[in-house]
Amino acid sequence: MATYLDFETKIKIIQEDIISAQVRHDEEEVAILQDYLDKEVNRTYGKLSDFQKLQLARHIDRPYALDYINLIMRDKYEIHGDRHFRDDAAIVCYMGYIGDEKVMVIGEQKGRGTKNKLKRNFGMPHPEGYRKALRAAKLAEKFNIPIVMLVDTPGAYPGIGAEERNQSEAIARNLLEFAELKVPTVSIVIGEGGSGGALAIGVADKFAMMRYSVFSVISPEGCSAILWNDPAKVETATNALKITSSDLLELGLIDDIINEPLIGAHRDKEGAAEALREYCLENIAKLKAMSEEERMELRYSKLIAPGAFKEVEAS
Repeated sequence: MATYLDFETKIKIIQEDIISAQVRHDEEEVAILQDYLDKEVNRTYGKLSDFQKLQLARHIDRPYALDYINLIMRDKYEIHGDRHFRDDAAIVCYMGYIGDEKVMVIGEQKGRGTKNKLKRNFGMPHPEGYRKALRAAKLAEKFNIPIVMLVDTPGAYPGIGAEERNQSEAIARNLLEFAELKVPTVSIVIGEGGSGGALAIGVADKFAMMRYSVFSVISPEGCSAILWNDPAKVETATNALKITSSDLLELGLIDDIINEPLIGAHRDKEGAAEALREYCLENIAKLKAMSEEERMELRYSKLIAPGAFKEVEAS
């Protein structure tokens, strides 16, 4: 059964009425209700608040990395383990084809249902997960295969075991190594991009976000707890953090917004997957058309741009 958020109540009612009319084979009623539904979708999703976009990014029905991998890849096989400690199921790595393009896809996977969420550690990778991602990226570089990264995590796992195995070093190592990869790289936030856990697979030639995804240095809950010690301030924190795709594009921190279906990827998984597939293929083609030196220079310029400054003479 589909899960509806508070602001989707009217859409739920109309969709239930459509199903009822279809059961009665009342085609005229279905057509009328479909028109109502289209208008309600435009009205509801045309004026979403930042907090509502956060809710959509975390929606339980929103496609996860494996959903997209299964929808857009063919002839794929999974790469396991970091060759140091163990296989972290919160990071998935697949080599295969998107269209006619051979690619390596690295994604953060949250999991559905209690058993699967525990297996995937709620999408919070351990250090070995990031080391597995780096191993897969180096394998792709060895065979000159473009890399696609799907970001979707509340953050890196902060447990004692993760810290004992050098969580911060694993993330820092990925930032360094991914910045120096010689192959075309594309990173896309498909849901929630939280803190260093997202950055660890977020360094790329092209960095994009799905329309209803978020990307932040800290969760709004964490921000509200630190600044106000008040859980009721989550919506205020969300607005202040500027974490939506439109905010980050305006600030120049991402390259593009992928226009998933207006009604959201959780209501049209195939449409969202097709938008993601087209973006990947289009940008991989553009990056492959550039020389390695051009790609590296462009990547370097983009990475240092947010910290750019200039000296001015004192008056």
